[in-house]
Amino acid sequence: MFVVVWQFEIAEEKIAAFEAAYGADGSWAQLFRTSPKYLGTELLRDAYVPGAYLTIDRWASEDDFRAFRKEHDREYEALDRSCDDLTGRETRIGAYTV
Repeated sequence: MFVVVWQFEIAEEKIAAFEAAYGADGSWAQLFRTSPKYLGTELLRDAYVPGAYLTIDRWASEDDFRAFRKEHDREYEALDRSCDDLTGRETRIGAYTV
């Protein structure tokens, strides 16, 4: 398994829209589901820091993730741009194999 972890800081007034886009059934997961090698997304809200989140996207393998990105680059970039105003800060924590 291959996972990609992102950290986000979200303004209070944008939390509902952010959770709708980045949650397990959100816009990102819907795009990722076009690949049978996508295994799911977890959206984690920090218990102590308001507006702090992590996402964990799971893929069968790194090669599967890279193939998805290559095949869906245009859609990925368009969705990323449309979500820019939802996040105050976005940081890729890392990409890991399990």
